[in-house]
Amino acid sequence: MLRTAAIGGVICALALLAQAAAYGGERDANAAALRASQAAIGRVLGDHQFTDQDGLPLRMAELRGRPLLLSLVYTHCYYICSGLTIRLRDAVRIAEETLGPGSFAVLTVGFDTRHDTPAQMRIYARERGISEPEWHFATADAATIRRLADEVGFTWAAVPGGFDHVTQVTIVDVDGRVVEQVYGQDFPTPALIEPLKQLVWGRASNRTGVQGLLGRVQLLCTVYDPVAGRYRVDYSMLVGFFPGLMVLCMVAVAILALARKPR
Repeated sequence: MLRTAAIGGVICALALLAQAAAYGGERDANAAALRASQAAIGRVLGDHQFTDQDGLPLRMAELRGRPLLLSLVYTHCYYICSGLTIRLRDAVRIAEETLGPGSFAVLTVGFDTRHDTPAQMRIYARERGISEPEWHFATADAATIRRLADEVGFTWAAVPGGFDHVTQVTIVDVDGRVVEQVYGQDFPTPALIEPLKQLVWGRASNRTGVQGLLGRVQLLCTVYDPVAGRYRVDYSMLVGFFPGLMVLCMVAVAILALARKPR
């Protein structure tokens, strides 16, 4: 009996060691994936050639000139990828309502080149209720997908029944440069829209004249309301800003008056 108990104890110990090794390996893999994703920030994407959901050619260069939201999925992923796309759909609609239609573009790329055909990408979009004109669903050959994935820091590995992969949305600026990564299947709305605000209105705020002033006001006064789940314009910051500005002006006038007063 003692011998049986000893053997059982050894088996349990081996099982625990195997479980710990598996957990450690998974943790290391996740850390490596995060490092690869973060290392992509600052890279400029190449002019890759895709085929969109309608079977038409689409080049990355066609999407330059405005911010871009980019996600990689595989269409047979009915939980993680589908959940990410639906969450992105809801955030995109709030962003369009806030920033204006056509102020940015969205690109969802199917990385499973064996199954993610243009027709399958079209079905994937339709089943998730996505028909926005500035949202493209596309695929490409394996070499192009690999180059794009390396540029945006997207990693995946084949597993039984599908793929393990990073769940991310990559935010790209008007010049095709990666500026932000948004992680998770259920990311907070401001995590996506705040960087877009900077890319859309931040450029305008750097200009002179009325357009620059409008951009600064939009950046300052458009805030997220977590109760309503929407962005709204809040002028209370300006209400507090102008009295302070008036006080500063009065102090400046007093200093100038004292400086001009004969001694």
